[in-house]
Amino acid sequence: MYETDEDLAGLQALLDRSYEHAGPHLLEIHTAERRLTAGELVGRLEGVCVLSLATVTTDGRPLVGPVDGIFYRGAFCFGTGAEAVRVRHMARNPAVSGAYTVGESLAVTVHGEAHEIDLSDEEGFAAACRQIYGPEWDGWAGVAPYYRIRARALFTFSMRGPSDAS
Repeated sequence: MYETDEDLAGLQALLDRSYEHAGPHLLEIHTAERRLTAGELVGRLEGVCVLSLATVTTDGRPLVGPVDGIFYRGAFCFGTGAEAVRVRHMARNPAVSGAYTVGESLAVTVHGEAHEIDLSDEEGFAAACRQIYGPEWDGWAGVAPYYRIRARALFTFSMRGPSDAS
């Protein structure tokens, strides 16, 4: 867990705002007892979380593919290949949506904008990547761009109630 108390407070505020603007269908499924708090969420998102990430094509179509998601300081971050199609999509339009799911027991959905991380200014993030991937990550960092999703909405769902979340 890399989050500070301030990160957790901001994450909880984002979760609360997201549900205040959620539609009735989502609220029928994401009942209060099935939502995770910020603290519970970060406990469930340790290490690599394969995130299904959707970007927007030039003609407005969604295109989804898996990326290694890392939840860091209250936000999903991810890396991709420098030549990946999604890099061109995000350069034109940074709007993205992502979903991390574990069977039917856990779902985390994020909507926002992807912004490239300047790894020279992200010592903490780089250290987190080295901890997760090992020292060989430094070889990838020079060729792989990393992005942080600035979320405008974030939703959590757990079939086990928040008090049962591990």
